[in-house]
Amino acid sequence: MSFAFTFPGQGSQTVGMGHDLAERFAEAREVFAEVDDALGQKLSEVMWNGPSDELTLTANAQPALMAVSLATMRVAEARGLDLKASVAYVAGHSLGEYSALAAAGSLSVGDAARLLRIRGTAMQQAVPVGEGAMAALLGLDFETAAEVAAEAAGDQVCQAANDNAPGQVVVSGHKAAVERAIEIAKGRGAKRGLLLPVSAPFHCGLMQPAAEAMSAALADVELKAPAVPLVANVLAGPVSDPDEIRRRLVEQVTGTVRWRESILWMAEAGVTTAFEIGTGKVLTGMVKRIAPGVSGVAVSSPDDIDALMEKLASA
Repeated sequence: MSFAFTFPGQGSQTVGMGHDLAERFAEAREVFAEVDDALGQKLSEVMWNGPSDELTLTANAQPALMAVSLATMRVAEARGLDLKASVAYVAGHSLGEYSALAAAGSLSVGDAARLLRIRGTAMQQAVPVGEGAMAALLGLDFETAAEVAAEAAGDQVCQAANDNAPGQVVVSGHKAAVERAIEIAKGRGAKRGLLLPVSAPFHCGLMQPAAEAMSAALADVELKAPAVPLVANVLAGPVSDPDEIRRRLVEQVTGTVRWRESILWMAEAGVTTAFEIGTGKVLTGMVKRIAPGVSGVAVSSPDDIDALMEKLASA
């Protein structure tokens, strides 16, 4: 058996996340305090008490999701988890790459929080509100969805942003172009096309100002080689060199999140179970659709951590 740890992206946040860990474990409380200190904000109060619209703000949701993932990791480590001994790869969906890198010792928790605050703010500010959009095209394979996006773009931007799972591709760009893509997709056999409730068009060329901001921010941060390779979003393959990781994190801001291919790559590399570390079960659901031979297991509650440690001990 071979295991991977995956880390969720934006959309998995929910008010109250991580509170049960903080109540029971000092290791979790230390992570949340470290994130609060790094940001100069009581983000933990927003996470646990809301309001939901404040937590959902990109600049808050990104470091908040990382915080819960790392709190989960620290509790597991206190129970004896040795990432390098137990896990073959880490991977994260979009912002989850920063969680994965912090979990693998490449980034400190504080640096990950600060980088995600910069990333979230820069992504939000890259495009005026209302000018961009994202839409899920359901029932199309990635190649067809990419063709639809290119046809819809015209003299605007429209790109395939997320290859999430078979038949689930997200396109991103100018709002009018994304709306055209929904209509074109229907004619190409899509079951459905729907606009997503997001505040900016992530993972497309309109995010270039945010990519430049992240290039500058990452240049000032120490990155170590991760304890286990990161399966990078833009490569759908492993990276360990810190300089290459920096480049790939910058590319990821405007590039496609190749999640389906990443899971397939890990399956072909022998991964049999993907543990989703942190809030929600979005990635766990995707794994089952992408690679039926790979088990997806969500790890967020204290009981989930107990089950994780039992699974690793019996492997």
